[in-house]
Amino acid sequence: MITLKGINIYLRALEPEDLEFIYTIENNESVWEVSNTQTPYSRFLIRQYLENAHQDIYEAKQLRLAICLTGSFETIGLIDLFDFDPKNNRAGVGIVISNETNRNSGIGSESLQLVINYAFHHLQLHQLYANIGNNNEISIALFTKFGFEKIGVKKDWNKINNQYEDEILYQLINKY
Repeated sequence: MITLKGINIYLRALEPEDLEFIYTIENNESVWEVSNTQTPYSRFLIRQYLENAHQDIYEAKQLRLAICLTGSFETIGLIDLFDFDPKNNRAGVGIVISNETNRNSGIGSESLQLVINYAFHHLQLHQLYANIGNNNEISIALFTKFGFEKIGVKKDWNKINNQYEDEILYQLINKY
């Protein structure tokens, strides 16, 4: 699908071969605070998830795509549309790049741009939103770069390392 192809990366549907990558991401405790995960996932549960990944966004209410470098099938990250609400034409968006060497290299920007275009032009969504911890400066910079606006603060929303931290709600309205 040309819609999900950029210059340096492309986004693709999940494949059974992505099991180990997803297992590693979902069980990486440093990612848990941004994904609201509390417990590890088994390979069995991830395999079941992958078996149902063929459901379209209208059925599953979410879409998870693998981020790959152009010319490679290897997964380097994931980008999600979640809480898909076709009645109100909105969805949440989240992204994770697994290897720190691939961060701050434009991969996140290119991935987010592709998903915004897909959500607004193909899914005809009216808005996207992102929930970002107030200390996650890299994600805040990424989303605001694309016009996401801070619309609210959820006070003491997430407990991280025995301290409560605020979570900021960002929103992007489709003005096209």
